[in-house]
Amino acid sequence: MNKSCEVEYCNLELRFSRRHIHKLIKDLIQEGYSLYWSEDEECLVLSVRTGRKLVKLRFQLLRTGHYKLAGDYLIKDEKLAEWLENLIGITRGHAIIKRIKDQHILVKNILFGEVIRLVEVNGFRQRVLFQKGVQLSTEKLEEMLASKEGELRLQLAKMEVDDELEELWSALQTGNKEKADICRSRLGELSRQLLMLEG
Repeated sequence: MNKSCEVEYCNLELRFSRRHIHKLIKDLIQEGYSLYWSEDEECLVLSVRTGRKLVKLRFQLLRTGHYKLAGDYLIKDEKLAEWLENLIGITRGHAIIKRIKDQHILVKNILFGEVIRLVEVNGFRQRVLFQKGVQLSTEKLEEMLASKEGELRLQLAKMEVDDELEELWSALQTGNKEKADICRSRLGELSRQLLMLEG
């Protein structure tokens, strides 16, 4: 990797279930990274070693039981930077990515996993390489975000159903009747939520 190259992630926001975080950890280990994690009631911190540097990814625990990876990160490892950018697309997340190499900066604005604007900055010159659609007014942008918020909630509710079904299956396999009843009750609540979100 070129040492003068670095990637800055600003206003990053991605959402995961616990199962997805376990898969991320597995993927990073398979990519050859050494890492460790710590956890409390509020967040899970995943520390990834890249050469002499340590990148700490902070997953905040939400009320739904899911996790949100948010904040600003500076990554100087090309492979890890590409992995994180792919993750933004897969999870339909949001971010502003600044890829800095010498005096050249490439800025990507990503909303719901899609690049909506791509700008090249070279010294004092700035050039828009790509911009999706027309300029949106504040009201139109708020409308779009509200409609996407509903879509995101629906996705999260479906992920919760999957997690709860796994828990129920596990409880049934081990003969844990109390746990199975709790899972059935939670699945009832989730199905009502899904009906409201889809209806």
